[in-house]
Amino acid sequence: MFKKLLVLLAVIVPVAGFCAPDVKKKKEEPVVHLTDEQIYEELKKLALVFEVARDSFVEEADEKKMLEGAMSGMLGALDPHSSYLSKDDFKDFNDKSHGEFGGLGIQITSDRGAVRVIAPIDDTPAAHAGIKAGDYITHIDDEQVFDLTLNQATQKMKGRPGTKVKLKVISDGEEPRDITLKRAIIKVKSVKFEDKTLADDDSENPAKIGYIRISDFGATTTKELKEAIDALEKKDVIGYVLDVRNNPGGYLTAAIEVSDAFLDGGEIVSTRGKEKNDIDRAYATPGDLTGGKPVVVLINHGSASASEIVAGALQDNGRALIMGSQSFGKGSVQQQKPLGDGTAIHITIARYYTPSGHSIQNEGITPDIEVLQSKIEVLEKKESLYSEASFKNSLKNDAAKKKADKKDKDKDGDADQELTDAEKDAMDYQLQRAMDMVRALDKIQRRAVAAPADPNMPVGTETQSLPQTDIRAEKSDTDKKQK
Repeated sequence: MFKKLLVLLAVIVPVAGFCAPDVKKKKEEPVVHLTDEQIYEELKKLALVFEVARDSFVEEADEKKMLEGAMSGMLGALDPHSSYLSKDDFKDFNDKSHGEFGGLGIQITSDRGAVRVIAPIDDTPAAHAGIKAGDYITHIDDEQVFDLTLNQATQKMKGRPGTKVKLKVISDGEEPRDITLKRAIIKVKSVKFEDKTLADDDSENPAKIGYIRISDFGATTTKELKEAIDALEKKDVIGYVLDVRNNPGGYLTAAIEVSDAFLDGGEIVSTRGKEKNDIDRAYATPGDLTGGKPVVVLINHGSASASEIVAGALQDNGRALIMGSQSFGKGSVQQQKPLGDGTAIHITIARYYTPSGHSIQNEGITPDIEVLQSKIEVLEKKESLYSEASFKNSLKNDAAKKKADKKDKDKDGDADQELTDAEKDAMDYQLQRAMDMVRALDKIQRRAVAAPADPNMPVGTETQSLPQTDIRAEKSDTDKKQK
């Protein structure tokens, strides 16, 4: 038994040491590597601990559980995202990656012994219950999570669809609350889209803005995105809002392909592993599917990993304005390494960097224009009490009267209805500001195209569109006003 255990550990330890950079270590505390002899002595000690614990524990010991716990602890000591995957865990992971799985619809990580929410997935029990990015889960069915590994906590939250689980959730600045959720089959449709108009745009032909919501980056995301852009282009939208708020991430390849859809060239992301020369770079291919139309990307504290890759790529290439709040800051890449018996290691193999060489780890993406989610109180009436229309016997505008009558009729008909999608959109402050920005950028581009050429400009250098760098250069003044 002792020899078999040493062989098992000797196989696992080199894999962990080679693949995972220590993302938590500080420069002032360099790693002290053990010699082969010292490693062998430590493994002998571990085997001795196993033997003593198995023989001395007050109840009958579960050897498999003990060994899996040792492997989980070994990988968990590297960083919050590395872990050992049992057969069931590995199967569940693959099920999630293909768009359907059972549970609550919540992406979590380990944080100082507690379970922290990265983001809830759209249209799932967790999202409907009001669980938010940054919330902490301290108890599952009245059991503390502090003694559980991340995989164990995940397993406790999963279960047969229709059954219930009780969570104690702590939100920033609020009292702990108990939430009971009903488990469900989580079917993830990664991309939703529609053409939208600004809430306050009551013109005859309001500008259509393409709204694309990506809730996670899975195996079908790229295909769904291309279908969305194709459909919106047929509706002659003037630009796009790409919404990746509360998107916890997913496949690196999906993030690269999504970025490529909006770019005509340039670097998208680089991944850098343990060795100095272990660098991979991904580049965009020719062909911007939107034809260069304005793009605004919405991010928030729940935008993590693959979401940050997309935002960083479009920001650094000057292709889009990033609006919202600081993103989550997960700048590491994980990979599954099967061990040959149905189990696997989920391990951090690299950090990723934006095209400008910026590491997102623990920092996130800083929006070009910070727009915090807010509620708006209108202080000025849309129609002034003093205007031409306020004069006695002023000439009437027949078209305006018909429009007002129609608005009153529509208002009466909707009096007893629930909020419509358009009314919900109007309450989403970040979305409204993003759409406002798309409309502004579209106007700037159209004016640049229509402007007469400068007679002093050499032939062939006329401006066809406003360079993205010029748009970005105006950001600071707008930002100050916003703040």
